[in-house]
Amino acid sequence: MPLVPPPRPAAQPAADIPPTSVLNANQPEWSVGELAGALKRTLEDAFGHVRLRGEISGYRGQHGSGHAYFSLKDGQARIDAVVWKGVFGRLRQRPQEGLEVVATGRITTFAGKSSYQIVIESLEPAGLGAWMALLEERKKQLAAEGLFAPDHKRPIPYLPRVVGVVTSPTGAVIRDILHRLEDRFPRPVLVWPVRVQGDGAAEEVAAAIRGFNALPAGGPIPRPDVLIVARGGGSIEDLWAFNEECVVRAAFASAIPLISAVGHETDTTLIDYVSDRRAPTPTGAAEMAVPVRADLIATVADLAARGRGAVGRRIDRDRSDLRALGRALPSADALLAAKRQRLDLAEARLAPALAAGASRHRARLQLLLDRMARRSPDVALANARARLARIDHRPLHALRNDVQRKGEALIQLGRRLVVAREASLERARALQARRTDRLLALSERLAQAGARGIERRRDRLDGLAGLLGSLSYRAVLDRGYVLVRDAAGLPVRRAAAAAAAQRLSLQFADGTVTAVPDGTDDPSLPVDPSRPAKPGRRGGAAAPAAPGKRTGTRPAATRQGSLFDA
Repeated sequence: MPLVPPPRPAAQPAADIPPTSVLNANQPEWSVGELAGALKRTLEDAFGHVRLRGEISGYRGQHGSGHAYFSLKDGQARIDAVVWKGVFGRLRQRPQEGLEVVATGRITTFAGKSSYQIVIESLEPAGLGAWMALLEERKKQLAAEGLFAPDHKRPIPYLPRVVGVVTSPTGAVIRDILHRLEDRFPRPVLVWPVRVQGDGAAEEVAAAIRGFNALPAGGPIPRPDVLIVARGGGSIEDLWAFNEECVVRAAFASAIPLISAVGHETDTTLIDYVSDRRAPTPTGAAEMAVPVRADLIATVADLAARGRGAVGRRIDRDRSDLRALGRALPSADALLAAKRQRLDLAEARLAPALAAGASRHRARLQLLLDRMARRSPDVALANARARLARIDHRPLHALRNDVQRKGEALIQLGRRLVVAREASLERARALQARRTDRLLALSERLAQAGARGIERRRDRLDGLAGLLGSLSYRAVLDRGYVLVRDAAGLPVRRAAAAAAAQRLSLQFADGTVTAVPDGTDDPSLPVDPSRPAKPGRRGGAAAPAAPGKRTGTRPAATRQGSLFDA
């Protein structure tokens, strides 16, 4: 894009312009900002998006703002590079010092340093050697954290109820897995469709693994008992999504046993090291996930036949043993003969024993009748009634006397309680009166002390307010001074620092103005009245002086000093 000069100022009469001025008037005048903008547009229109190969140099991590700054170099030249914060989080390959990469981005300029740079939008390693070096470095890092330790690997279920598959829904891999599962042992299959290469593929695979693990057991969607992460063969760039750290960490955190089937048998990715089982092909993963149903049926049938034969043989053996034992047992008559004989002998002794027992009980009963005749119950009852008559009403009189004594004692106690109650009430009234008087006195003292304290603090606050007004830099700003800060908010005390800053903040008494220094004015030089005024820019040069104000360079002795020179 050609550089277009700005409009020329109105020509002066030839008689008033010296010969040298006539020659200079033919050259267009540019401001620094106009020239920088024209160069920026020319460079961006001429190149636009480019793919640049080089080695990363000077990378020190992300800046505090989130942006990343470094350089790309080769044996002949070097160019500044910048990655904005929003793009940095989406990069497949993060910048690393000394890594050879291919960067895609826009060529532009940075007017603050009068330099050109590339704004990177994507970054990838350059060449197979760089991919392998990056893979080996990442493998060592994850292995040092223990992600590949055999202790974390779990056995695969022998016969899973549900099989989860993470792969592309349109490739041949899912068809091979489904056909192999159908041939061996049909099982319900849940497919989580993902991209298996390109930008965002790694994040989708990691999200699929975490999503299967987040399914609740017994929920509306069955939770898989085993996961298969599968992809067909390809180059290392095609398989790179399965080398990303997010995929490896998601596979390590999976509570469901995981089988990796990425690529062919010769292809190796980092997910193969962290998975519980590695399959050479996606078909091999299906064979590892389920057994052969026909073999299971044959094995179960063989085990059932062997079990039935074993049970039949055991029954036959127990039957023969029972018959042998039965022949060795004696007959019933032989077992009962001795019992019958003892029963007959007991029957013969039973009648005499009954007669003797009856005779003993009869004698004992007669003895008891004789004792009762000598001591009749009627006689005992008459004696008890006589004793009761002699006692007569003496218990009633004793009870009445006791009740009367206790009543008199209770009356005396009541009188004493009434006297004590009156005395206690009198003491309580006197104590309440004394405490009321004391409380009133304390309230008056508290009110007086509070008023005096408030008055003292009001006087102290007025004094501090006056001191603050006399010491505050805002009072100095009211007298016409200006506080100059750089982009970081730090005070600028020297003109050199102000010229080197990219942006300045000028704080007046009534507000703040942003300015951009051009670094070319020298206040010690005289002002050329014939020089046209520079066009104003937002946050740029100062506004024209107000009417009635003096302009021009002041003598050094009367020049305004800095607020921070103590």
